[in-house]
Amino acid sequence: MNNLFKYALVGVISAGTTFGLIEYTQGDNAMFQETLGIQTSESEEANQHFASYDYTSAGTALPDFTEAAEQSVNAVVSIQNYGKRDPRRSGGSNPFEFFNDPFFDQFFKGRGGQPQQQEEMDDMPTSAGSGVIISKDGYIVTNNHVIAESNRLEVTLNNKQTYTARLVGTDPNTDIALLKIDEDNLPFLAFFNSDNLKVGEWVLAVGNPFGLNSTVTAGIVSAKGRGIGILGRNGDHPIESFIQTDAAINPGNSGGALINTNGHLVGINTAIYSQTGSYAGYGFAVPANLVKKVVNDIKQFGMVQRGYLGVGAVDLSDDFAVKRYNKLNDANIKAGQGVMVTDLTEEGGALEAGLEKGDIIKEVDGKKINSFAALSLAVGGKSPGDSVKVTVDRDGSTRTYNVILKDLDGNAKTRSVEDLTPTERLGATFKPLTERQKIEFGIDSGVVVTSVKRNGILNQIGISEGYIILKINNKEVNSKEDIDKILKNKNDKVSVNFVDRYGRIYTKGFTFD
Repeated sequence: MNNLFKYALVGVISAGTTFGLIEYTQGDNAMFQETLGIQTSESEEANQHFASYDYTSAGTALPDFTEAAEQSVNAVVSIQNYGKRDPRRSGGSNPFEFFNDPFFDQFFKGRGGQPQQQEEMDDMPTSAGSGVIISKDGYIVTNNHVIAESNRLEVTLNNKQTYTARLVGTDPNTDIALLKIDEDNLPFLAFFNSDNLKVGEWVLAVGNPFGLNSTVTAGIVSAKGRGIGILGRNGDHPIESFIQTDAAINPGNSGGALINTNGHLVGINTAIYSQTGSYAGYGFAVPANLVKKVVNDIKQFGMVQRGYLGVGAVDLSDDFAVKRYNKLNDANIKAGQGVMVTDLTEEGGALEAGLEKGDIIKEVDGKKINSFAALSLAVGGKSPGDSVKVTVDRDGSTRTYNVILKDLDGNAKTRSVEDLTPTERLGATFKPLTERQKIEFGIDSGVVVTSVKRNGILNQIGISEGYIILKINNKEVNSKEDIDKILKNKNDKVSVNFVDRYGRIYTKGFTFD
């Protein structure tokens, strides 16, 4: 994206005022006066025009947002993330870093704007945002970046009641997290079918910008299916198909509600597109259908069940990318009319169904695919084992394939957290050392880390692709099976001995439960 722009993470709308634009045709007014032979000055003409304008009969009355606002404010909460805060932390380009804002410095520094002492930084507010109650028994949805790296989470309702929240689960690929508080008979928002949301439709954003509780602002849906390239910093396989709105969104709104005029939840506000980091452009919300899928999976399985086609693809509007695959002058290539398959995963569903490199995906289950964001959303709401009908253009002819979706580990069925192998739970893949590697590093055993999930356990303790695992719990490992056997039983504490790319040996520990 344009380097002149920054992303500042946020979430619901900020306190702003909605202006209705009442249009009239100056030409018609002038023609009317000319017919009557009336000669007036420009100012008199304008005054006469407005004085006689019938707003009601012209259908220009503004919509009434009061009922929707009243329904929603009590279901939107404030979330405070407490953790270890580095006092040396300063501004940067991280779109999920709203603490660079001077407004928040006033809220979370000591008196007179002076930082707290170093020893007081272990349990400090590190971030704040919003959340939405989605059931009367206390389930709350928010953004993953709002609750990231938390030691504890505090939720404050609109009635000022405060609770300690439990983190149920997260999905960095959509920037969604699910919390739970111990309370019942709470007000909540019902999900709306976001596929039915239309561009130009009025929407409201509700949240806590700059610490201002229960703020409601209004705007319209400016676009759907936007991919803005921010979730890839935190997720391995991000799904970006945002609802874009011109509603004011500012720091502290992250995780808040985007609702329609009936008070139904259409999205979770997540980001803004701004030069300043505050509202000066457009806001983006995760669609309600995708949020609902993530929440239901976390509640039922303990993790998100996401099916994948097993393809790499590029937008046809990306001339540079298309040119790399010698398709730029293909008569079938038209920007905005599909995505081109550039790669196929071995043993993936697309390859098994018969898709080929160069195919142009036009539809998935009858939904037109005009961008990679649209493809991500169409498939991202499905689970492993689901079958989707994929329509492609291959050299000018239309073909349709039934693709069985699989997860990233090649499974074509849903699984719970308990079904994962220990190595899957570590968030990494491995292969045995070669004899050459053993000689090069002067070691007799170990496995090479071939890939690491961004939010996996090993990545969190500093182990990257290319590192060598020597021992786990002081036992030598030579294969993936060795790791699974050692970690067969859930251990409270695990120690890992590993070698980095420079041959330096480290020992790190973590909790494996």
